Amino acid sequence: MKRKGVNYAKYGYIFCIPFVLAFLVFSLYPTIYTAIIGFTDLKGLGKTDFQFLDNPFGNFELILNNPSFQKSLSNTFIIWILNFIPQILLALILTAWFTNNRRKIKGQGVFKVMFYMPNIITAATIAILFNSFFGYPMGPVNSLLQSLGIIDEPSNFLVQGWTAKGIVAFIQFWMWYGYTMIVLISGVLGMNPELFEASDIDGANGFQTFFFVTLPNLRTILIYTLITSLIGGLQMFDIPRLFLLGGPDNATLTTSVFIYNQAFSGSYMYNRASAASLLMFFIIAVLSGFVFYIMRDKHAAKLEKEIRIQQREFKKALKENKKMGRDV
Repeated sequence: MKRKGVNYAKYGYIFCIPFVLAFLVFSLYPTIYTAIIGFTDLKGLGKTDFQFLDNPFGNFELILNNPSFQKSLSNTFIIWILNFIPQILLALILTAWFTNNRRKIKGQGVFKVMFYMPNIITAATIAILFNSFFGYPMGPVNSLLQSLGIIDEPSNFLVQGWTAKGIVAFIQFWMWYGYTMIVLISGVLGMNPELFEASDIDGANGFQTFFFVTLPNLRTILIYTLITSLIGGLQMFDIPRLFLLGGPDNATLTTSVFIYNQAFSGSYMYNRASAASLLMFFIIAVLSGFVFYIMRDKHAAKLEKEIRIQQREFKKALKENKKMGRDV
């Protein structure tokens, strides 16, 4: 007897239904609705009716010319750069340390857990913790600096613009360097071990192995890390909002805090908040595309370009042969 085949594909589709429904209701619909109201006059708590503006880009023009938005955009980039550069450098150093087969670090699991721990602490807890650290006039940081003779009198760090930026950047760095390290280590562990064996046979030292073997093969993971850090950095909200409420003097006001303030304070200007969100979406998309472009494998891109040229020439020759009635 011929057994009838069983098609299990339908069960896969059935199991996907809850996710698809949740995505449509809680993700896709709010995104589309946000994009739409950016072109309308919708504002005010509890208001549901709106009209499209005569000038559809009016909200975008207001946001781009808003000094607070311009300030928040510059703050966001400054804080992201100040935390990402040391974050990726420390993560790379720790990755090289943990994946060095010659050193054979003992107790790696304990170190990895300790470095990753700040990432799982809630933002509210961290905000309270660092508020206590930098307390004025009595706080651990002020006490330490006075005992070391660095300062004579207590300093209120949280009312100084650049100091506040630096503290927020340090908090972001402290929270995320462990996560970045884990991602990079997983990328190294996924490499072919024969590459490292070959480098050892050729007499390469640890420095040469890391820079000429490990890093080139980490290109994809580095792109992922850079893109996710860029997206997360430009959406920075919890620490600036909970720690200093965007102050002092808007020194830690980020674009996400600005959008929150536009939507949920004052006149509840949902239209302007949506316009600012769309502008940030556009900025993130452009910067992500730029990162992909500069981090691309130039040799592979050149080879792919040559293949496309050869394919076009072949198709062109094929058409000419068909026109002349030749057999190919």
